Amino acid sequence: MIVVETIAGLLLLLVGGDALVRGAVSIAQRLKVSPLLIGLILVGFGTSMPEFVTSISAAFQGAPGIAVGNVVGSNIANILLILGLTAIIRPLAVATDALKRDGAVLILATALGVVGILSGSLSLLWGVTCLVFLAIYIAYTYQKESYTPDASAAMHTAEAEAAPSGPKHLAFAVALAIGGIAATIFGAQLLVSGAKMLASAAGVPDTIIGLTIVAIGTSLPELATCIMAARQGAADVAFGNIVGSNIFNILGILGATAVIHPMTVPAEITFADITIMITATLFLIIFAVTGKRISRLEGSCFLAGYIAYIGWLISYVSLT
Repeated sequence: MIVVETIAGLLLLLVGGDALVRGAVSIAQRLKVSPLLIGLILVGFGTSMPEFVTSISAAFQGAPGIAVGNVVGSNIANILLILGLTAIIRPLAVATDALKRDGAVLILATALGVVGILSGSLSLLWGVTCLVFLAIYIAYTYQKESYTPDASAAMHTAEAEAAPSGPKHLAFAVALAIGGIAATIFGAQLLVSGAKMLASAAGVPDTIIGLTIVAIGTSLPELATCIMAARQGAADVAFGNIVGSNIFNILGILGATAVIHPMTVPAEITFADITIMITATLFLIIFAVTGKRISRLEGSCFLAGYIAYIGWLISYVSLT
């Protein structure tokens, strides 16, 4: 029953998240919203909605380990697992001009997340700071790219063009988006409840479940988007989706969660988890800048690193 509830929650999150993105993109297109804004916000951040709803639901259900572990684990999985697998399928070309700003923001967001987590408390002030930085990033990016389109603007516009199509009729698009929101919320509640019971039954901290099962499950939309983009030859879309997702995971998800429900960071989020998140982010930037792409070899290194990380988590649980 516990496993069924957890799987049902994951499936509802995936179906609901996809419906929400399809409906929202269709609404934006019907209302003549620019492709740039659609790619920057609705697609780039829309695939992070399962993490967003899950973390907030976990915070309200008294499971900070799942709320924080979900974000840390998702950021690690996005780079090591998803980009690793995608690069193995097809090397990912990177527009270095687009990386200059978005990469810098990713490093800033990661640093801000590390400061909050290592402080032991995600406070209201910390959450507001994250959301302010996110708002500035979106506003600056949109304003700059609207007037002087560059490689980054092209990447975000391509994200909009690669987005899954939704209903052509506005009323159906609205209904799909609302249904997606409802399914995502209900799925998050089921997933968090199932994950808590699963952790209790297995005798492990819920943080471990958050770092693994929940993090991987809520990252599946990014995996689907990246693999589809790679097969279509739009590697920069796959890369941009992960960068945007990781920025939003920290600034948007953890920031909003801290504002809505400030919480203490569980002790199970270890320095090793944070170090791996930082290292993965830095290697992502280094690989992208030096070779102007993520090669199959580098993707294989990412994937091997993720397997080693999961192996370490399993051994950590067995020793405690």
